[in-house]
Amino acid sequence: MTTPHRSGGLLARMRRRRSVPRSKVRRRIGAATRLLAALVLAGGLYTAFAPAISAQDAPLSPAAMEGKALFDTSCITCHGMNAQGIEGRGPSLIGVGGASVDFQVGTGRMPLGSQNAQAVEKPPVFNEEQTRQLAQYVQELGGGPQIPEGNDLHSGGDIAAGGEIFRLNCSSCHAFGGGGGALSSGKFAPRLSDTTDRVIWGAMLSGPQNMPVFGDNQLSPDEKRDVIAYIQETLGDSNSDPGGFNLGRLGPTTEGLAVFVVGITALIFTALWIAGKS
Repeated sequence: MTTPHRSGGLLARMRRRRSVPRSKVRRRIGAATRLLAALVLAGGLYTAFAPAISAQDAPLSPAAMEGKALFDTSCITCHGMNAQGIEGRGPSLIGVGGASVDFQVGTGRMPLGSQNAQAVEKPPVFNEEQTRQLAQYVQELGGGPQIPEGNDLHSGGDIAAGGEIFRLNCSSCHAFGGGGGALSSGKFAPRLSDTTDRVIWGAMLSGPQNMPVFGDNQLSPDEKRDVIAYIQETLGDSNSDPGGFNLGRLGPTTEGLAVFVVGITALIFTALWIAGKS
């Protein structure tokens, strides 16, 4: 009677032993399947939402190719091979757009002459065509804001509306007369006289130095046109000062000082003249 029971127990134990490895194999296969599915899902999500890598391999336009040649000989040492920037030398240019290049290169601020507190305007190294080519290369490389075509960007602008915007957003640094002024840490806001429309538009889009960015979300293209119209028609001509001496166009400080010095001097001489006559 005991033999069948023992043989049955032995068979049950053998079955259990054989089932253990099978369950382990199943678990490993299941884990590998889940891992593979997770990797496939992650790759699909990356492909769907990450920036397309193939865009980097897109062919450049002829103008951008010329700009790349200029970039590789004049800008690569500071901004890197792919304009990704080099720490301690130059920032990344990915996403700055052609507007920043138009402003910085077109005004001679770049290539940078020396590591000062602020890039100073100087005679441009590149001509207008080369500047346009560099701007096109940076634009196609990483996108970003662009300046509209043409040199006349203020015709049709509302001068009165532009004056209100200027006094509200720009006069604190550039002064009410557009004469510029000193800022912190050795920086300064430049004069706005004899400045072209493209330079002003590029500065608003790129926000160089301490200047805030006035993109299309902050100032619409029509409002930018109004501001430029006000600057060019009212402040842009350095020889036009209907109020008399401009005193550097630095605002009420210099005007008050001039009135005080001239007024006190005139009063003193007047008092001496009266005393001498009495």
